[in-house]
Amino acid sequence: MKKLFWMVSCLYIYGKANAQKYPTPTEQNNRLTQLAKSHPKWVNLQSLAKTAGGKDIWLVTLGSGKTETKPAIAVVGGVEGNHLIGTELVIQFAEKMLKQIDKDSIQQLLSTHTYYLFPNMSPDAMSAYHDKIVVEKLGNGSQTDDDRDGRLNEDGFEDLDGNGKITQIRVESPVGIYKVHPDDPRVLIKADLSKGEKGKYLLFSEGIDNDKDGSLNEDGNGGIHFNKNLTYKHKTFAPGAGEFPASEIETRAILDFLYDAFNVHTVVSFSSLNNLSYNEDKTTNVVSDLYNKITGTKDAPKTIAEGGDFLSWAYQHYGRYSFSTPGWWTPKAKPDTSKKEKALSVEDPIANYLRWSAQQGLSHFNEWKTIAHPDYPEQLVQVGGIDPYVMINPPYQLVESIAQKHTDFLIKLAQLRAQVNIQKVSAEKLGNGLTKISIEVINNGLLPTHSKFADRNYFVKRLKVAIQLNDKQQLIGGKKLELINNMDPNTMQQFSWIVKGNGDISVEAGSPSIGVAKKTISLQ
Repeated sequence: MKKLFWMVSCLYIYGKANAQKYPTPTEQNNRLTQLAKSHPKWVNLQSLAKTAGGKDIWLVTLGSGKTETKPAIAVVGGVEGNHLIGTELVIQFAEKMLKQIDKDSIQQLLSTHTYYLFPNMSPDAMSAYHDKIVVEKLGNGSQTDDDRDGRLNEDGFEDLDGNGKITQIRVESPVGIYKVHPDDPRVLIKADLSKGEKGKYLLFSEGIDNDKDGSLNEDGNGGIHFNKNLTYKHKTFAPGAGEFPASEIETRAILDFLYDAFNVHTVVSFSSLNNLSYNEDKTTNVVSDLYNKITGTKDAPKTIAEGGDFLSWAYQHYGRYSFSTPGWWTPKAKPDTSKKEKALSVEDPIANYLRWSAQQGLSHFNEWKTIAHPDYPEQLVQVGGIDPYVMINPPYQLVESIAQKHTDFLIKLAQLRAQVNIQKVSAEKLGNGLTKISIEVINNGLLPTHSKFADRNYFVKRLKVAIQLNDKQQLIGGKKLELINNMDPNTMQQFSWIVKGNGDISVEAGSPSIGVAKKTISLQ
């Protein structure tokens, strides 16, 4: 009886997860407004711009006092319009931080450090998740001519089976390049022609050829993708990339803000790209180690940035440490031995997802259904496949625990930054009113003072070492101000000056992105 009750309870929980949707843009906006209203000392909310679709690009600043003068981390969600969890991770980070604002450790963090949160850079696209007919959308509300035939949005998607979501159609064809997965007949995989394999199906998104150009759905209401519109290796003329880099309102809004935010030392974004779990840069491996330890992730996807993406821009052109993670991916499903399942003979993300989701009691597959298709009147055409969004977004029930882990990571990440201190200060009398001032500047942090690309980037302020004199003092030897290109963790540099006069002088070392250390020295 207890076992039966447990099974029914699990089915109820998973059923709720299966049905529960991610919040609407309006609901998310209300949550942000409430945070700013409830915590005015720690939260500033502002709209940087309105998109072509009339939606706000929000900036949430977490911190106190003069936040622009304190080292900062920028956290960005909605980098891709179908990546719903990314926006939730940013919003829930703010919510979870403020829920524990009475803790001394959180107040200390937000008094000495700033977080710039951009919850959703693709609000136009993300709203499609709540449309009457659900389709994964990546582009904003801009009008586009993706097939460059002089007409706008003339060949979009159609819900051919009337189930309220756009999935796929498969067409039986002698020139097909897809075959049935050997372990799951619901799934199609590409035939390996080099091994003599032969395909049986063509595979398209659900719809018809409205403009009769031989292609399906190639010029719908696509818009411009935020994650293709950045300046590094921008793929001009590619669908979704925009006519030129930073052509879109939302792209320019975040770039204009960040280029003026000299206090930002690290950018964390949530997208399909992943360099947090796999990081080949030895200087920042400590960040990946921290991420993997806190989140407990494994079997992470390996990805390659294709250009125009935010991750690459933040490192290559903005010159900051730049990290990205999907936040969640489908766990690798183990075979259910009670059902006599075996390991998949061909690795495939959809086949793995269907196996994993079945084990969770979820149902997100639409069985293939034969239909009459006007573009393939003499061929077998079937509509079906996996639901939109589910491959890259976990059931909403799981988001809270995922968000807690990423909140813990973002808190700890602030503690890894470079921290410059001044030590071993000495004042040696030389006679004739002269004093030799010597100091050691050390980086006590776990990261270098800035990234490799920062040395060649105007928008990153160098580490500055300077001496401040009053009107009765004179600098005889040494540079009044010196800029340092980089300092690795646990490294030290020595500086000295010869000063004539007496009274107090001060020396300082630091930059907007790591903070400034100061020491006062009395000359007798």
